[in-house]
Amino acid sequence: MPYLWMDEYFLGKPGTSSDYQPDWQATRYFLADKMYAMSCKDKYGKPIVTLKCDPFFAEILRNQYKDIVPGYYMNKQHWNSMYLEGDVPDAVLKDMIDMAHRLVFGKLSKKARENLPVRNPAGEILLEDDEEKI
Repeated sequence: MPYLWMDEYFLGKPGTSSDYQPDWQATRYFLADKMYAMSCKDKYGKPIVTLKCDPFFAEILRNQYKDIVPGYYMNKQHWNSMYLEGDVPDAVLKDMIDMAHRLVFGKLSKKARENLPVRNPAGEILLEDDEEKI
């Protein structure tokens, strides 16, 4: 399956955390307590990733790529799903991930932004005392 880099890319985004929902067989990606992406399967068992998206850009992507569709299980205006067995270029998926992260980051309060965990270059979460080691 392509996009094997996806989980690492998500977790490399500042402040991102993830969890796994066994009932849904889904990995969810969060910024603070706001979900911005979910990797799961559709009702036919096909792997998909669903990402928050600007409504205007969402429509452009759907028109350009057959493997990008309105958000599966989500609000169809603000979310897109992409079939992971498709042929959407890596760069497009990375742009979609970046946009989803930016959209949620932009909605966080100043306090929530300041409380996001800091990661070192290896992706490990640092405690406040460790921040000077970056």
